[in-house]
Amino acid sequence: MSLDASTPSKATPPPAQRRRVSVLGATGSVGQSTLDLLSRSTDAFEVVALTGHSNVTLLAEQAKASCAKLAVIGDAARYGELKAALTGTGIRCAAGPEALVEAAAEPADCVMAAIMGAAGLRPTFEAARQGRRVALANKECLVSAGDIFINAIAAAGTELVPVDSEHSAAFQAIAGSDPSGIERITLTASGGPFRTWSLEQIEAARPEQALKHPNWSMGRKITIDSATLMNKGLELIEAFHLFPVSIAQLDVVVHPQSIIHCLVSYTDGSVMAQLGCPDMRTPIAFSLAWPRRMAAPTERLDLVKLGSMTFEAPDEVRFPCLGIARAALIKGGSAPAILNAANEIAVDAFLEKGLGFLQIAHLVSDVIEAADVRGLARPPAGLEDVLAVDAESRQLARTMLRAYV
Repeated sequence: MSLDASTPSKATPPPAQRRRVSVLGATGSVGQSTLDLLSRSTDAFEVVALTGHSNVTLLAEQAKASCAKLAVIGDAARYGELKAALTGTGIRCAAGPEALVEAAAEPADCVMAAIMGAAGLRPTFEAARQGRRVALANKECLVSAGDIFINAIAAAGTELVPVDSEHSAAFQAIAGSDPSGIERITLTASGGPFRTWSLEQIEAARPEQALKHPNWSMGRKITIDSATLMNKGLELIEAFHLFPVSIAQLDVVVHPQSIIHCLVSYTDGSVMAQLGCPDMRTPIAFSLAWPRRMAAPTERLDLVKLGSMTFEAPDEVRFPCLGIARAALIKGGSAPAILNAANEIAVDAFLEKGLGFLQIAHLVSDVIEAADVRGLARPPAGLEDVLAVDAESRQLARTMLRAYV
């Protein structure tokens, strides 16, 4: 199944009805941006449930400010702190992985799925099973469990609206079009902070340099992924599951200004593009309000001030992660899940344990090869199989990491 952006489903509430929203991963960058938008439109939205990983202080503040009905902290050991922080507010609180799933099951019209990593799989699947709307910001559902997740969405009749700026742009550019007329979908990449660096300079890159993204303000892990271009590789995998195209119809172009977020080429020679200043609140707002639009306090695009836009082909010699991700997509089965798990371990090692920047790609490639030999790349039978492959791949990556650092 792939996205059909042409017709809103019956689940879309009428304009006069306040839309109930839960935010999974409220304390992260996407979650905070979501709550910023919701706070500006309280006449149109009400908050049901909020979840966070371990930041009790921020989660409690968010729950009180938004008048949430439920607040859940993923770290079970922090339950006492959360309960104390919310005493007297009337806000229910809970903790632990199962509580995250229960939060996703709370009746809501839209669930913002923004829990990073494999920890977001179970809650997002639960949100999908409710048959309402999932605003998808969790990459793992499509990268690690693509076919299984899309099948779950289809079975429940759930609306799926992507939150990544590139996929949101494609969704908008395709809306109302006959899928058979799509010739190519081209995702844009900023090129990251090392776009103009030599291979020798990139090899010596330090974490503090890689974390200085030229255009976007994001979390640490995704910022490193943007620097390696792994993020664009993961987005190719997501796009394959989201839209009615083959792998050969997916492409990437480097666009340093990050104004055009995606281009959709059609068989008649037309190219549709979505433009906007680099601010995640734009695609978040679209996912919350679709098929309508809501106001967002983002910078307005001034083409005269911008002056020009440039484009170039990605360099897979200096940035091999893009090619590694595409190869995993082509291989299929659980290869993308192994890729994702190994990359998370490699990025963490780069940030904390002294792994070299270019070694991120080497480790990921080696783990995929070793996992394939062990038979891990087989197609997953279901969500539990995906989680098992993810866990085993992470352990394999940790073991193989010892040879690098």
